[in-house]
Amino acid sequence: MGRSTREILENAEALAKRFEEWESDPARLRDAIAIRELHRAFQQAAQAQQEVVERVAAARGEGLSWAQIGAVMGTSGEAARKRFGRVEPRDAPARHKGRLAG
Repeated sequence: MGRSTREILENAEALAKRFEEWESDPARLRDAIAIRELHRAFQQAAQAQQEVVERVAAARGEGLSWAQIGAVMGTSGEAARKRFGRVEPRDAPARHKGRLAG
């Protein structure tokens, strides 16, 4: 149950002393950094995967074969088709139209 304003004021000095004496646990700080970095890496991987799906859709929309897409991805056309075959072909985004892959 929460404390009333009166209880907080009555214990203010003890609470202030607790906060002043509190020291963080370096092990917990390391854990927080590790989990934050893991979360960031996972988000980047998810964004990259979404980008790949969008590029595959654009490539299929421009008529590229599964063999060509697979070759770029370092796999076979059949493996690319199995992985991305449900992706709907669509026009390439404007920023990529007319640009040759390098």
